[in-house]
Amino acid sequence: MKYVLCASVSAVALIALPCPALAQTSGETAAEENQQSSDRDDVIVVTATRREMNVQDIPLSVTAFSQEELTTKGIVGYEGLALETPGAVLNKPTANFNTFSVRGVATNGYGANLQNTVAVYIDELPISANGNSTQLDSTLFDVERVEFLRGPQGTLFGSGSLAGAVRILTRSPDLDEFDAELLVDFGLTEGDSFRQRYNGMVNIPLVEDRLALRVVGFYRNEEGWVENIGTGEDNANTLESFGGRAILQWEPTPDTSVRFMYLHETSEPEDSQLINPNLGTDRDQRRTRRPDIFAGYLDSYNITLDHDFGFANFTSSTTFSNYDQSFIIDLDATFGGFIPFALDALAYDEAFVQEMRLVSQTDSRWDWVVGAFYYYKRRDVDYNYRSDQAFLDAFGMTGLPDEYYSRSSSHFVSHELAAFGELTYRFSDNFWLTGGMRYGSLDVQGFAEEGGYTSNYLARALAGLSGPLTVTPNVAAEGDEGVEEGPSFKFSASYKPMDNITLYATYATGFRTPVVNARGGLPSTVDPSDIVIPYGAVSDELENFEIGLKGNWFNNRLSANIAAYLIDWSDIQVQANRVSDQVQFATNIGGATSQGIEFEVNAMPTDGLNIGINGSFNSAEVDELTATQAAISGAVLGAPMAFPEFQGSIYVNYAWSAGPNTLAFANVNARHVDGFVNQFPNVPGRPGVQSPTYAPTEDYQTVNASLGAHFGENFTATVYVENAFDNDSLIYSHPEAFADARFSTLRPRTIGVRLNYRH
Repeated sequence: MKYVLCASVSAVALIALPCPALAQTSGETAAEENQQSSDRDDVIVVTATRREMNVQDIPLSVTAFSQEELTTKGIVGYEGLALETPGAVLNKPTANFNTFSVRGVATNGYGANLQNTVAVYIDELPISANGNSTQLDSTLFDVERVEFLRGPQGTLFGSGSLAGAVRILTRSPDLDEFDAELLVDFGLTEGDSFRQRYNGMVNIPLVEDRLALRVVGFYRNEEGWVENIGTGEDNANTLESFGGRAILQWEPTPDTSVRFMYLHETSEPEDSQLINPNLGTDRDQRRTRRPDIFAGYLDSYNITLDHDFGFANFTSSTTFSNYDQSFIIDLDATFGGFIPFALDALAYDEAFVQEMRLVSQTDSRWDWVVGAFYYYKRRDVDYNYRSDQAFLDAFGMTGLPDEYYSRSSSHFVSHELAAFGELTYRFSDNFWLTGGMRYGSLDVQGFAEEGGYTSNYLARALAGLSGPLTVTPNVAAEGDEGVEEGPSFKFSASYKPMDNITLYATYATGFRTPVVNARGGLPSTVDPSDIVIPYGAVSDELENFEIGLKGNWFNNRLSANIAAYLIDWSDIQVQANRVSDQVQFATNIGGATSQGIEFEVNAMPTDGLNIGINGSFNSAEVDELTATQAAISGAVLGAPMAFPEFQGSIYVNYAWSAGPNTLAFANVNARHVDGFVNQFPNVPGRPGVQSPTYAPTEDYQTVNASLGAHFGENFTATVYVENAFDNDSLIYSHPEAFADARFSTLRPRTIGVRLNYRH
């Protein structure tokens, strides 16, 4: 597949040369040509620049998905977005763990303690979290659009968008028409795991042209395919999730609209899907004393005010959210499985987001956006470290109130305040320049709360000592405050040598919030000679240099986007684990360089047939590192980043008339992803010693296909197969030693049917 895609890149370069419009087909009348041209004029409008623009005119790499495209391709979550987006990888070890990597900006696929490098938004609410926090598998149903922005988006989207941003834009109510939709999906995995997905929507105009309500609901019950031989459960990773949203749209005047939204999502897997490939031969087994559970519960409230002042449009968005999480995991493998060691962590996030912006609307050479942003987040975490009562009894370890040998609570408070703006000057319809800046201040601080206790359980268990334990009450403590302040920039130049081609060059910067380590300054009680936990990590910074071409040819039958980038990443925030007790911590190391090419090509060689191809080539490695940084992080000069050198996919869709009012269609999507390293090669604190958890992922290919028909305007039926060739390559490798099951595979072959009815 590499050679096919290399040839395609060369073809794009040739196509990009100035050329006359395709000659009229022999025998085709002008009227027929105009009609077909109109049918193919699918202009994709996005708001990645905070104003509506044709995606082909935006000087950055954006892949956009409409709801119709998501439904046709069976994309219901983040996996499908990564499948269709060049230069993007989804690291998903199990349900509710979603970390996107873009353009090689990744040190591993997990990033514990660190802010994700790609921000995920539902409308104006950033829902992406730290790498050791759960992130819900948001259901993509009845959305207006999903936009995947690649490259730093620091000027308009802030600190969480170091490498890019994913925007899930929900659909607003229709003020005039009643509407309803039902989408049902039944699938069968490995012949005995039944998957059920139900989605529904109803839109009700309450006052014509003034007030409407749109309600969306979903329910998913998906039986798993992994066997946990420790708990004795087949299909252990069964998932149940449900939720929905209600949106009330009020337009008291033609120039003003007010949008109220309440959103709820619950996701409760019964166990993790991480497996140990050394158990059995089918790569579908894991072993823990109890289930590992990563669950999430999100409630979000938003009010958005839009007002047209004539010269500009004003938007105010206010969001409040609560996000509760369960992070329950067996850590036995840290000590070979002989000492019971588990963590039951419960986290409670409370966030408030306020953004206001003014976007120009005048018909002049100047376009501008100005705005202000405020973000507050408090995270409370209860850490409960668990042994096993039978083990405690066998060794006479008394003095604990129950099987938990350590209980503690902490909370972290962070703020972000920023002002931002972008200004575009159009010298002509064919040439324009844009400059943008965001100036922000960020702070984060951790607090240990009074209550709970610690004990010497681990030290005595490792030494094989029995008898009563020493239990010490916890005292309150205030951690150091991490503070950062400064600007982010973006500059771009866009040129249209002809109406169907846009060339651009962009320079943009990005950053992440500083990190404080909850146990900064703490020595190891297991091995006093091990490294002392540092107090935290300052913000890292990224500079992206990008040139690109976007074009369409032959009466819109062929479109292509290609971008080349060079990224300089400095003061890299990295996550490491102390060897003796596996305490996680964050620190900084020198720098890395990432360079690559991304491309997307879509063609319609004949009416009804669409062919799409996308891919990326990337080279990313550490190129600046001191001996001290190498020792504490496990990195070495020249170490590759956790990102594939090549990835690509091909999509083919064919539609044809199958009778009166019946349009049949068939889709095939094939994807290849190179294997990539899962972490830096060495053990933190032990230079030159290769980490036992260093285990690159495997190359993998997957093929999805579907066959269906639209019956009239209301009903669609589709049969499909996912992972048609049942690929079980290891696509995720966990970088930490505590888990016996550290690998993840694709969901095995799943055959199903989707039924969609729209009134």
